[in-house]
Amino acid sequence: MTGYIDPTKKSFAAFRTNDRAGPIHMLNLVRLRERAAYPDGREATGAEAYAAYTRASMLVFQRLGGAIVWRGKFELMLIGPSEERWDLCFIAEYPSVAAFVEMIRDPVYREAVKHRQAAVEDSRLIRLAPGAAGASFG
Repeated sequence: MTGYIDPTKKSFAAFRTNDRAGPIHMLNLVRLRERAAYPDGREATGAEAYAAYTRASMLVFQRLGGAIVWRGKFELMLIGPSEERWDLCFIAEYPSVAAFVEMIRDPVYREAVKHRQAAVEDSRLIRLAPGAAGASFG
């Protein structure tokens, strides 16, 4: 099975087209490879490669106004495929669609993302409109 690692051209075009005002939240679900898959054959674990991605990309992320607004540890799939598991679960906030687009076009980030591509076996990146927290479900 091939995992989802990068957006498709079609999904990225839809992302950019929906350029509403205000912040966006990006729900990240990430499953890491046991061994990173670098094209040049260098050795690292998936966790080590993802840590390299984080170190190399965080300054760009923060400079553009990004912040991690929620982080959790996956424990159990209650509804959904029972074999699915996620090593990293977090929500990143960006001040706008334009800030996210600027991040992925930044030359420093483009170099950093090579570590993410080597590290990730499968992932989900789900764009959300921030909403008010409260006591009810809907």
